[in-house]
Amino acid sequence: MNKSTQIQLSAMMFLQFFVWGAWFVTLGTFLGNNMAASGGQIAAAFGTQSWGAIIAPFIIGMIADRYFNAEKILGVLHILGALLMYLMAQSTDFGAFYPYVLGYMIAYMPTLALVNSVSFNQMKDPAKEFSAIRVWGTIGWIAAGLMISYVFRWDEAGNIAGGALKNTFLMAAVASVLLGVFSFSLPATPPKGKDNTSASISSMLGLDAIKLLANRNYLIFFISAILICIPLAFYYSYANPFLVDIGMENPTAKMTIGQMSEVLFMLLLPFFFKKYGFKNTILVGMMAWVLRYVLFAYGDADNRTYMLLMGIALHGICYDFFFVSGQIYTDAKASEGIKSAAQGLITLATYGVGMLVGFWIAGIIADANSGNWQTIWMYPAGFAAAVLILFALMFKNESIEYK
Repeated sequence: MNKSTQIQLSAMMFLQFFVWGAWFVTLGTFLGNNMAASGGQIAAAFGTQSWGAIIAPFIIGMIADRYFNAEKILGVLHILGALLMYLMAQSTDFGAFYPYVLGYMIAYMPTLALVNSVSFNQMKDPAKEFSAIRVWGTIGWIAAGLMISYVFRWDEAGNIAGGALKNTFLMAAVASVLLGVFSFSLPATPPKGKDNTSASISSMLGLDAIKLLANRNYLIFFISAILICIPLAFYYSYANPFLVDIGMENPTAKMTIGQMSEVLFMLLLPFFFKKYGFKNTILVGMMAWVLRYVLFAYGDADNRTYMLLMGIALHGICYDFFFVSGQIYTDAKASEGIKSAAQGLITLATYGVGMLVGFWIAGIIADANSGNWQTIWMYPAGFAAAVLILFALMFKNESIEYK
């Protein structure tokens, strides 16, 4: 890959995740403070991510893989997304807001696969080259959070009360237009073909890999991956509203510590995976989930702020040691002909079904314990502990080669 293409792909990744980080982190805070949304309504808004993940394979499989270049579809979807973001910013009640956020996530979630397709198509050795491109996505997410807190100060208490967080949607819209237009200049990524296999519903959803569940160990991992999405949904939905509610300064910027730690632990993961094995790596990831929510439950914005910052910083272990390890494990267990389908299946199960259930449960618990953050956070801590025990007792240790 030449330097010019590398810069193009890096800019694409930066904007791709800047757009997402610009509004998604503060969504719960905006809805709760400016639309008086209930826990159930906040859960429904975040659940649109799951509906987008469920629908995304159809868009990719039926359109991108068969008829149009990936970079062109990427451009169209981001320009459409910019319009929906603008309409979200103009909404004054949840009833008007929800259809726009649902439409937006249906348009956005397929772009996660499209930017990967555009990148991989330009790489001779994705295993070595992709991480240097993908890291710019994490930097984009961090940049969005820092701008919200330190440049525009939209997440200060007075500005939140004045409705300043609606500007996050406008910032995302501007970035989305830029990415949409920029996408048409990206290297050409033509469709794979118009064969019937690419149009198969079972292939699009990853169901060709369902036979992996006949393996007892993989079935235990698969169930655990769905269940661990319940505590993950709590973090996505309520971490920012929680930090705002207890009076932490610059909460959105401080949450970017989680993405910084994600980069660090991504680099440490290969060493840990090789030295301690898959099961122990997964267990450490689950322990981090439990510890994170206990720290949230007992931390505060005064003398115990360090507990909250530690909880945020654990994001790298929580995410990398479980989800990235799980992707590696899935790749190792799948035969050559179903590797892509296997990744599609685990993505559908976690970000689709698992997160959808997780957001729903999080909304119920938030409504039942409104304002009682210590109680709210102990629920995901308990969920994570239960999944940890299930996995530790049921999963039999096995040697998996890190690739």
